[in-house]
Amino acid sequence: MLFKELKYFNFRNIANGSIHTDSRNVILEGCNGQGKTNILESVYILSYGSSFRTANVKEAIAFGQQRMHIAAIAQDEDGQLRKVEYINQQGKRRIMLDGKTIHDRKDLIYSFPVIVFSHEDIDFVKGEPEYRRRFFDQTFSMYDPLYLDSLRSYRSILAQRNAAIKSGQLSLITLYDERLARHGLEISHKRMKGVEDFNRIFPDLYRRISGSDIDITIRYQRSWKDLSSVDEVMEYLESTRDRDIRMMTTSSGIHRDRFTVYDQNGPFVQSGSTGQIRLASVLFRLAQSRFFNQMTGKLPVILVDDVLLELDASKRASFLSLMDGYSQAFFTFLPDEKYFAARKDDMIEYVVEEGKVGKKAQ
Repeated sequence: MLFKELKYFNFRNIANGSIHTDSRNVILEGCNGQGKTNILESVYILSYGSSFRTANVKEAIAFGQQRMHIAAIAQDEDGQLRKVEYINQQGKRRIMLDGKTIHDRKDLIYSFPVIVFSHEDIDFVKGEPEYRRRFFDQTFSMYDPLYLDSLRSYRSILAQRNAAIKSGQLSLITLYDERLARHGLEISHKRMKGVEDFNRIFPDLYRRISGSDIDITIRYQRSWKDLSSVDEVMEYLESTRDRDIRMMTTSSGIHRDRFTVYDQNGPFVQSGSTGQIRLASVLFRLAQSRFFNQMTGKLPVILVDDVLLELDASKRASFLSLMDGYSQAFFTFLPDEKYFAARKDDMIEYVVEEGKVGKKAQ
């Protein structure tokens, strides 16, 4: 996949117009607050129908405006040109793919595989369990539509079960328990296999870039532990129902699963230094990119938002040398930052200043 052109109308501070991006490497250089990350966000929105910066994409409409429209022309793996558009008018979203309105964001995810490296990634190691659950759910959903379907079903049933608990409609809970158990076990089994495969990539990347022999892995800890059948899960849910009613929520299930980074000394958040934790966090995304390629045979588009500043010069060089498994990359850098040892042939360099994007003088 290659984004060849981006078009903007009332998107954040980006000037209305188009940007040609017909190159494997697109460099966006500029001081902080000028709009570099906004461009990365637009590519993400066109690929997912949502933002990695805000839960409400309406916030991306330029100040004082009621309508925002972004679009892209992209070339897929077969050489076919695709047009994707995202329109938000007075809070209502419309997504179009090749001139037709789509109603399920899943159609975007499997058409435009994109991975973003951002500052928030530091939470993958030291943050709340929700950050890692969300990461692995995205990772597995990128190549497995059935995983995404099961996850959506589980979340819907969980919301209904919680609502029944809160409203006192306890007669409905047994019905929800069966469906929750069935979808939850499907997800749990795929998470176990997925983490096993992910651990064939992640530890090696850490050793190669850190230059250490620390062996870090991801451990998947199931909320339902040794339960393996729908009947067993239903029995467990029944045994904990009083607790759920007291807590007014479903206290067990795959929404309580944990993914934890360990080394030979225990949880890495306790044994690793600040620099080691930062490196491991950044590597989650690099491993995600390689994992996606391994599972699908396809290369993702990657969006790299200033995260290399978190690494020292030697680790940054090692990181960039291993960051090769992508179809296209958008990088943001500060002015005059030395990002590559030598200029790449397949590169477009832009300077972003107050939302205006211009070619960098050579």
